[in-house]
Amino acid sequence: MNRHLTFVTVAAAIVLSACSSTPDGVQNPAQVEDRAGGKGGVIAPPTTGVNVNPSGATSLGGSAIAPPINATTNTGGRGDPALRDPKSLLSQRSIYFDYDGFVVAPDYKALIEAHARYLVANRGMRMRIEGNTDERGSREYNLALGQKRADGVRRSLTVLGVNDGQIETVSFGEEKPRSEGSTEQALRENRRADIVYAGE
Repeated sequence: MNRHLTFVTVAAAIVLSACSSTPDGVQNPAQVEDRAGGKGGVIAPPTTGVNVNPSGATSLGGSAIAPPINATTNTGGRGDPALRDPKSLLSQRSIYFDYDGFVVAPDYKALIEAHARYLVANRGMRMRIEGNTDERGSREYNLALGQKRADGVRRSLTVLGVNDGQIETVSFGEEKPRSEGSTEQALRENRRADIVYAGE
């Protein structure tokens, strides 16, 4: 009996000592289950004013951008006026694509950089990127193309230092047209990826 009690006591002490500290005092981020259907991952604790590198700048295609544009406490998509300010690039939420294309055009560099700075400065914020297509092509093809478009925007953001766990991607294919009709203008408006922040 004493031998069994001693073993339990020693095992408990080892477990407690392992839980009480980490190397160099670094706290481990929590594992969070994503119930929205995506993969679970490590979510960093919310921080403010975080720069992508020590100089406070990062780049996409070689040009530097300014430090984070918003270092306010994250209160969710609806609670942050910066996300709704029509004068801000953050209020622009759609990236359009060429026919049958999924490469993010250089025209959207400033838009992607603005959203990347926001997400880096607000590590607790999450976004969903919704890939869409026009009506041409089969349903299966369009779902795959919409996913490639959403993933292309995601890659552009993660290159700029955004935590991959902050972004979820989904494809709606041709199911959520922004414009009805078959004119070239209508088709162009439907070939897009939309950014939606958590809480919106």
